[in-house]
Amino acid sequence: MAHDPFTRLLDDGVRSGVYPGAVWAVGDARTTLSEGAAGPLHPARPGTPPVRRDTLFDVASLTKILAVWSVVGTLVDAGKLDPAAPLGSYWPEAAGRPLAGVTALHLLTHTAGLPLRANLRHLYGSDPQDVRDGVLAEPLRHRPGEAVAYTDRAALVLGYLAEHLTRQPLPRLARDRVWDPLGMTATRYGPLPAALRERCAPTEYDEETGAPLQGTVHDFSARLLGGACGIAGVFTTAADVGLFLRHLLEPLPGTFSPAWTAASLRVRTGALDPPRGLFWHPAPGTDPSDDVWAHFGFTGTGLWVSPTRGRWAVLLTNRLYLTRDPGPLSRVRDRFRSLAFP
Repeated sequence: MAHDPFTRLLDDGVRSGVYPGAVWAVGDARTTLSEGAAGPLHPARPGTPPVRRDTLFDVASLTKILAVWSVVGTLVDAGKLDPAAPLGSYWPEAAGRPLAGVTALHLLTHTAGLPLRANLRHLYGSDPQDVRDGVLAEPLRHRPGEAVAYTDRAALVLGYLAEHLTRQPLPRLARDRVWDPLGMTATRYGPLPAALRERCAPTEYDEETGAPLQGTVHDFSARLLGGACGIAGVFTTAADVGLFLRHLLEPLPGTFSPAWTAASLRVRTGALDPPRGLFWHPAPGTDPSDDVWAHFGFTGTGLWVSPTRGRWAVLLTNRLYLTRDPGPLSRVRDRFRSLAFP
């Protein structure tokens, strides 16, 4: 389908070295309207097969939406979490610490004042409990609600909070509360078993193994915590992400509610800049009034949804295999978004 504008755009990205491979899908509440794949699965291997609709990708920060945001939504819906309540009022680990006056809403809007991304091992060592203790005890950069500053720590803390409230690990919560009810059978936290690893798009070269990472999460903090946390660690397919995004437009019973989606896909940061919803943000190149909401991942992934337009879109790439420069992929994303939401 060379005449298809999505195919032309994503094929051009492969040829120009923006990423080795890409899989995309665009749809509405009932079906997928356009989908496809471009590029090889293993660029360095002669005769390598192409990426396909069922290729698994390390989706990096899309974990924050597919796992943390959605699980938190189920807890709010069930009355287990009041997002406006100070953490110190019901979470013993937060009481008496700088986080005591922070709310889940502050974390979801990136207004909690948490430190920005840092090397967790350098700060707290390699023991997961020491990391947890260090993250929860860290002083705030500013008072909650004063400024918007994106930080991975917000999702990490929310993952810890969900585990505290349920006494279950985050991977099980995401699987039982979100992925299984939506039929997302390919979605899981890594590391991937050998049988699935060969279906996974490789990411960045790893000096320890002497090969690109494949089936092991790229994010170092997630690897430090066993491959699964609120920051990153999820592997999935474009088809599964499509099922997730369709749920935002036409909800299925048994997982997070339309009320949670509606509360999240609107500006919740007042006059602060940049505007934020709850872990979602207005898509680059759009105004909040355009109602196109997005979230991106460092490995080269992105998803978009617009309730008023009744559309969703997902673009999964492994651009990190080739480069850390975000500029070329940003331009492809902008064009892809304009095609998906005309």
